[in-house]
Amino acid sequence: MAESKRIIISLPDSLLREVDDIVEVEKRNRSECIREAMRLYIRERKKIQIRETMKKGYREMGAINLALAETGIYSDFQTLEGYVAKLAECE
Repeated sequence: MAESKRIIISLPDSLLREVDDIVEVEKRNRSECIREAMRLYIRERKKIQIRETMKKGYREMGAINLALAETGIYSDFQTLEGYVAKLAECE
């Protein structure tokens, strides 16, 4: 494991009791439990950020495709290459 730093955190009594219950059942210590909780939290945040970025991209592409459809430009496409070229022009 990489070098560790000691930190001090404050937890409400109820949360600390829950952590202590978990470490007792899992035969771990508080540090291990909190490290794992932090890893899970960071992993979940990354997933949420990726999802939000994807949603934004889908919305933007939806707007571009709608604009193209409304102008009737799709009828000008004979091939996939033509479609890609028209999309590139929109950037």
